[in-house]
Amino acid sequence: MKQQLKKWLPDGIAILLFITAAFVYFLPAVIDGREIAQHDHTAFVGAGQEVQQFKAETGETSRWTNSLFGGMPTYQSSPSYPSNSTLKAVGKVYSLFLPNYVWLVFVMLTGFYILMRALKMSVWLSVLGAFIWAFSSYFFIIITAGHIWKFITLAYIPPTIAGIVLAYRGKYLLGVVVVALFFALQIMSNHVQMTYYFLFVIGFMVLAYLVEAIRTKQVMHFIKASAVVLTGFAVGTAINASNLYHTYEYSKETMRGKSELKKDNTENQTSSGLERDYITQWSYGIDETFTLLVPNTKGGASVPISDNETAMQKADSQFSQIYSQIPQYWGEQPGTSGPVYVGAFVCMLFVLGCFVVRGPMKWALVAATVFSILLSWGKNFMGLTDFFIDYVPMYAKFRTVASILVIAEFTIPLLAILALKEVIIRPETLREKPIYFYLSFGFTGGLALLFALFPQMFFSSFISSDLKAALETNLPAEYVQSVMTNLTDMCIGIFTADAWRSFFIILLGSVLLYLFIINKLKAKWMVIAITVLCVADMWSVNKRYLSDKDFVEPTRRMAEVQKTPTDEVILADTAKDFRVLNFAGNTFNENNTSYWHKSIGGYHAAKLRRYQELIEYHISTEMQYLMKTLPQVGGDMTQVDADSMKVVNMLNTRYFIFPVQGGTVPIQNPYAYGNAWFADEVQYVPSANAEIEALYKVSPKKTAIVNERYKSDLQNAVSSPSDSTATIRLTEYKPNYLRYETNSAGNRVAVFSEVYYKQWQAYIDGKEVPIACANYVLRALHVPSGKHVIEFRFDPPSIHTTEIIAYLGLASLLLIMGCCLYSSIKRKD
Repeated sequence: MKQQLKKWLPDGIAILLFITAAFVYFLPAVIDGREIAQHDHTAFVGAGQEVQQFKAETGETSRWTNSLFGGMPTYQSSPSYPSNSTLKAVGKVYSLFLPNYVWLVFVMLTGFYILMRALKMSVWLSVLGAFIWAFSSYFFIIITAGHIWKFITLAYIPPTIAGIVLAYRGKYLLGVVVVALFFALQIMSNHVQMTYYFLFVIGFMVLAYLVEAIRTKQVMHFIKASAVVLTGFAVGTAINASNLYHTYEYSKETMRGKSELKKDNTENQTSSGLERDYITQWSYGIDETFTLLVPNTKGGASVPISDNETAMQKADSQFSQIYSQIPQYWGEQPGTSGPVYVGAFVCMLFVLGCFVVRGPMKWALVAATVFSILLSWGKNFMGLTDFFIDYVPMYAKFRTVASILVIAEFTIPLLAILALKEVIIRPETLREKPIYFYLSFGFTGGLALLFALFPQMFFSSFISSDLKAALETNLPAEYVQSVMTNLTDMCIGIFTADAWRSFFIILLGSVLLYLFIINKLKAKWMVIAITVLCVADMWSVNKRYLSDKDFVEPTRRMAEVQKTPTDEVILADTAKDFRVLNFAGNTFNENNTSYWHKSIGGYHAAKLRRYQELIEYHISTEMQYLMKTLPQVGGDMTQVDADSMKVVNMLNTRYFIFPVQGGTVPIQNPYAYGNAWFADEVQYVPSANAEIEALYKVSPKKTAIVNERYKSDLQNAVSSPSDSTATIRLTEYKPNYLRYETNSAGNRVAVFSEVYYKQWQAYIDGKEVPIACANYVLRALHVPSGKHVIEFRFDPPSIHTTEIIAYLGLASLLLIMGCCLYSSIKRKD
């Protein structure tokens, strides 16, 4: 027992070190109970409020919400399944129940540490590896932005790869357990894009293992290990069957799926997925890649340049007001919360690894790094980007191509640690071939020095073309050149300050390495000193983007969703179900409205494609009309042309939240069509283009526009005689259940102001009937004459099927874990 404790003591100390570091980073906020005012978190709260409140009141989980975009599944906005409960408990244990934010950094550190130990690294090298991975600037930036699912997914990737390493080391049972467990946790964290990107890394690494197996004539071992890894992936996938299946099915109907519309700009279309411009909107600039070495290569984050002390030291005071409106970032992306910085000396070690590390794994990591950088350039390197969009499965499903740099953030520190291990084991390599050391220093420290001394030799302009155009448009002509000259000096000051910083960090790290090579410093103390250097370097950069000033009291963070007098007025309306259109902000980039109301706007990256197209073709135009007209008529809706807002009306938009000086006012819309109505006629059209364009020509209250493929669902109804006595009334509302009562003299087609989605089920007097899609996004039913009860339910049978698969996956994992434990005990005996 003593020997076991002694064996695990260093690992225990490492874990305590990680806990301490994570706590210290977030002091004093974590003690004060303050939180980050994250846009995405606030949006998540708003989007999930209706479903959360429904569950609190009924104990029932709704898979549908009507609180944003007229209605959408919760598969991506709030994924939760009964089978996840066990896995969530495991995740809590793994995070040691640490406080918010602290546990995030802890699991990021611990995951890479597990990988390092699987690679047979010493404790100190493993600790260094954990820190230089976890403290990469991007991870702290996404915490600030509220991209927590992405962060957690990334945290579970290194231990997943650790399981793969164990399998190829011949530890089959342990390998399959680690792969299955962490892959399951990774998938549950619900950021498929990050998982997808790292499948490329795994592919490179497995290829390296294959080359090694062929070289050492151990192909059979490679086959067994690969089978083990695939089994682990299969079990992890099965455990997440509900999440994966419904995400996959939902993606077909979202902006990530193929549009039915045929557009003139065919070059921008992809065979499936998002449009090219949208996919590549956030592309890393080619010269922006140097942020890996010098963080402020492009100025940092898109915050006012007046916030930067270094820049303001060179500022002309007469332009101070202008500089408060000019962003510090001058790169090619539309905007950014900060750069991808992996550590200056880490880059030096990575380059050194290219020389001193042996074997195919080195080339796998180098190839993955280059692969990541080239694809991050997106529209700046369209030959490769087009190839991946057109021919690589699923690549066109994801936007923000710059985020693939997470691969480089993984491979660079990994090869850096492998290099340091090689130097420690064989210091004679650098004694015999010091050129490796000098070249590595030259490629990194030398480059940083040249940046500091001759910045304009490498970068021709420090002012973007968009900013230049804006200055020329908005400033008096006599000031433009002076501002641009001064602004250039300010940007150069920002850049060169960081270039000098990177140079001295690399110089100091190189001195430590050199002292070890000439036997003036022990390996252990060298590693500790490099750890301190790298942590200090990366810590200080991260504090630029996530510091104590970003934390606020919880009450302040939720101030954005505080109920306003306008909300009070709208909430006083006792109607069971209606929608609200908020003009007092970015309608399609906020969920504050969704917290209190059912909004026709919202914020989510995977909204239904048909709804997005309705926004582009109709809702945006109608909003522009209302924004112009309502102030002119003093908010008097009787002076508004109802036909100029008929799509807004068919979405049952009962209230507008309109901005006025000092706040907002509610404006009731008397033209809203209501929850449902009987159409006087049905107009069948052959295509999606005909559907969406017909809405310009007809009144949706009178004419239902239906694609011909739904003709049989409406029993071939062509027209219905007008019947002023016919009624259709909503009598019960839940997010996943609607009940209507109807009465009509003849057979009619009813159109419901509810978003169409194929997994809804409709019943007339308890008998299931097909649902047609009408007016591009709404539901329609053929309703027989007489009195009837119509019910809509959202309880997809597929959820029950996938839950069975998930529980079988959990059982398989427990069985494998039991076998692993039994094998371990038997081996000790």
